[in-house]
Amino acid sequence: MIWESWSAFWAMGGRGFYVWGSYGALAVGVIVELIALRRGRANALQSLRDNEHDA
Repeated sequence: MIWESWSAFWAMGGRGFYVWGSYGALAVGVIVELIALRRGRANALQSLRDNEHDA
C-alpha cells in the first residue's frame, strides 16, 4: 500500500489505534516472556549449583 503521508500511514485508514495497539501488546508480551525465560534460566542454574554443593 502507498500512503500520501506519514500521518496517513500511522492512521492506517482510521484503524491505526487497533493496528498499533496490537503491535504494542505483542511487543509487551514478547518482552515479558523474555524476562520470564531469563529469570527461569537463572533460577534453574542456581538450583543446579545449590544441588551440586549439597551432593
